[in-house]
This record gives sequence, structure tokens and C-alpha cells, in this order.
Amino acid sequence: MKTALVFGASGQIGLPLLDLLRDDEWRVYAVSREPQADQPGLHWLQGDFSGVRGLPNDADAMISCGPLDVFARWYAATPLRCPRVVAFGSTSIDVKRGSADADERELAARLREGERLVFETASARNAAATVLRPTLIYGAGRDRNLTRIAEVARRFGRVVLPRDARGLRQPVHVRDLADAAFRCLDAEASFGRAYALPGGETVEYREMVARVLQAMTPPPKLHEVPSPFFNALLALAHAAGYALDFNEAAVARMRSDLVFDASDAQRDFGYAPRGFRPAPGMFPLAGE
Repeated sequence: MKTALVFGASGQIGLPLLDLLRDDEWRVYAVSREPQADQPGLHWLQGDFSGVRGLPNDADAMISCGPLDVFARWYAATPLRCPRVVAFGSTSIDVKRGSADADERELAARLREGERLVFETASARNAAATVLRPTLIYGAGRDRNLTRIAEVARRFGRVVLPRDARGLRQPVHVRDLADAAFRCLDAEASFGRAYALPGGETVEYREMVARVLQAMTPPPKLHEVPSPFFNALLALAHAAGYALDFNEAAVARMRSDLVFDASDAQRDFGYAPRGFRPAPGMFPLAGE
């Protein structure tokens, strides 16, 4: 029986990944900050990259669904024997590299360093590493993008966008990401490579938001306004303490096409993401 060690196992990608591994009869060590109940073939370890008790000495595969830079440093410092490593990063490595916002540029730099360190460490240990870079994640109500839009819509009964919010997006479902991580475990063509993982459909930003709203009950309203008016509304929101992390760079990206090619992932491990079809229940009320 093969053994897998999964970090971020109770997260939005980790949970469906555990199901895939167990269905394939892997023995799984799953790491979570919160205590969890063991199940047949699944042993939970409590902790994070700063410390976990009970880690195995070796594993056939190690998968990180948590922050790439933190995992990379942990991996480099921990002599756990493992021939196969899969780690999630983000397309922000490219999207935010030239951002006008210093914090976003710093995030892109951390992702680049994290990828470099993962591949370097794996090579030194004769292990095979793969990095997966998702686009906008949705499907579990735990993401920071579409779920945040749903929360704003639920709070105010509406969402306001600038009229030119027509940049292209490729939202990707959490289960498609879990499937990608599972599929590439035995795909030798993916060894030593990084892959963008977009969703299966490309839509305008405005259309993406509209579909989120239509999945809610009752559907909040969508208003499109001139950019100067939108900027004024955003300034008022900031003054009132709302949307403080929604900055000028984020507004500019609404107008930009963020499109990635999935053909390498399709060729190397059969990546086949679904179209963007948000459904009721994907954006639960806070606390649900």
C-alpha cells in the first residue's frame, strides 16, 4: 500500500484530494491545524509547517495544498524521505509580478523563490517535484475571490462594477485541482515541471460575477457604472473600513485578460477541468 503525506488536508483542495487517495487505497497521513477524527486509511496529524507531531519517516508521495513559500522552506529543512512531491502555487507568480502594488510584487517574488527551492531540494534528493498553479479557485466557499464577491452581494444586496470590467478569467473548481494533483502523481511527464491550471471556460469578469450572483438566493443585483463613479464608491468604502485589500491594482486587473494555457497539463496528465457553472451552496453564509 502506498503512503501519502498531505499538508493543508482540511482545506478546500485537500478534502477532495483525500477522497481520491483513499478511493485508490493509499494510506494517508493528513496534516491540519485543527484536530480531526481518524478514518480507515486516514490518520490525522495536528500542526502546521512550524511543527507536526507524528510525521512518518518516509512516504511515497507528499502533497502540499498550503502556502508554497512556507512549504518550500519546511521541505528544504526536513529530511523526510519521499520520492514524489506535488505542491500548489498560484498563477499570481506571473499575474502580480509587475503589479503597481508592492505587496503583490512581493507575493510573486515569494512564489518564484518557493518554486525554485522546491525543485532545487527535490533534485538534491533525487526526488521528482511538480508545482501546480491554479487560477481563480471556487467551489467550496472558502476562496478569497468569488466567495468574497458573494459576501459583499449578500451584505448589500448588490454588486457594483466599472463598465469596462471585461477582462477575461478562467475560474477553476476545487475538485478539478484535487484531481490534477492526484493524476500527476504517477505522470512521469510532469516530473520537474510547473503547470498553470485554469478552469475549463474563459469568461469576462462581468459575466463571472453575474453567474455568481445568479447562483445565490435571491440573486443580488449587478450594477455597472462609469469608472470614475466606481472609484468614488470604492474610496467611500475604504473610508468606512470596507474592502481595504481591494486596491488600485485589483481594480486595474478587472480590465485585463488573465488567460492561461492548459494544453501541457492536458497532455501530460489528462487535465480536464469543467466549465464555470457556480451552483447554490458554493457560497454559504459566513459561519456555515
